[in-house]
Amino acid sequence: MIILNGGSSSGKSRMSRCLQDVLPGHWLAFSVDDFVDALPEKLEGAEGGITFTEDGGVHLGPEFRTLEKAWTHGIVAMVRAGARIVVDDVFLGGPASQERWRHATRGLDVLWVGVRCDVEVAAARETARGDRTPGMAALQAGIVHRGVTYDLEVDTSHTESLDCARAVAAHVG
Repeated sequence: MIILNGGSSSGKSRMSRCLQDVLPGHWLAFSVDDFVDALPEKLEGAEGGITFTEDGGVHLGPEFRTLEKAWTHGIVAMVRAGARIVVDDVFLGGPASQERWRHATRGLDVLWVGVRCDVEVAAARETARGDRTPGMAALQAGIVHRGVTYDLEVDTSHTESLDCARAVAAHVG
């Protein structure tokens, strides 16, 4: 299992797709965006759910956390059943977010990868995407890495996703 952590628009999803191409065998890719897209619409903006603020902030309530825990354990169950999986996530809670995954993956071989990107580059990608709240990339760029430990870090600011994926693949046993 490979867990990629980085802020919004840092290049995690593109790198996940590249990893599927360069890693031996067949790997599934799941992102926190997949999870958020699967949430019932009534949780967006609701107390206890997920709220996006005008400045790009994200607030997560207890209903969100309950479903997030189930999603995490579901992904891990697939790994325990033999699937190879790349997850791209955004550790808004820093080390607490990583601990959630560490707890769920206890006993599994996990490669922890930090995906960094200069704030200006991520913000430009965010604008080009057009599907993110302005400011999200800048707010997340640093906080998602504070206190988090990695086996490997890559920087997508000026390095192509495929080259970053190859660097990650070199660490997969």
